[in-house]
Amino acid sequence: MTLAKKKRFWNTVDVAEAESGFVIQLDGRTVKTPEKRDLLLPTRKAAELVAQEWDATSGELDPTAMPATRWANVSVDKMGGQMAAVVDMLAAYGENDLLCYRATHPQELIARQAELWDAPLQWASQTFKAPLLVTSGVIPVEQPNQSVANLRQVVETFDTFELAAFHDLVQISGSLVLALAVARQHMVAEQAWDVARVDENWQIEQWGVDDEAAQAADLKRQAFLLSEELLLSVRNTLH
Repeated sequence: MTLAKKKRFWNTVDVAEAESGFVIQLDGRTVKTPEKRDLLLPTRKAAELVAQEWDATSGELDPTAMPATRWANVSVDKMGGQMAAVVDMLAAYGENDLLCYRATHPQELIARQAELWDAPLQWASQTFKAPLLVTSGVIPVEQPNQSVANLRQVVETFDTFELAAFHDLVQISGSLVLALAVARQHMVAEQAWDVARVDENWQIEQWGVDDEAAQAADLKRQAFLLSEELLLSVRNTLH
């Protein structure tokens, strides 16, 4: 079964062990991806996260309310043929990492960025031998080639399921370094989210909360936290 069905038509949702992983079954029938493959997950934990979405569905199916299922579908159907391109895209964030571009004023914001952003950069420098240069303003700074290459090598170690989840950690935060810190469990996603939001939080302090922007930010935050959960769910051991 795929999301092509418009309304809930099943009574039971189960996780079943398969030959090389775990599948989700609806009334005993295996869920399929949009390309008609078995939705095969590498760990029981990952399959349970997907199964929870199917079990929580009532009435009409809403794919936007099933992000774990969407992640699993992408991992199975798409990621295998796009690994090199996705690695290239994510590794490129190391050339323009959010943490490397600092405010020119006011001094209070400059100090807050330094307080929260210097430590992750130092961690990346020591852990991956990938020191990155910091600049003030938005004019691009050319990063050391070896640092960018070393960060890329780390991204290349992810499998399809890991890379699909890691993709969202990078894109939502705008920082390859913060995403790697979450992936290596150096930081939890909640902490990394707050670190990535230094500028936005500063603006809120100065001008107050914009309800529409706050709602959009909360959706991104939920997606960011789920990406961490999905990434860790497919890992038996850490890289």
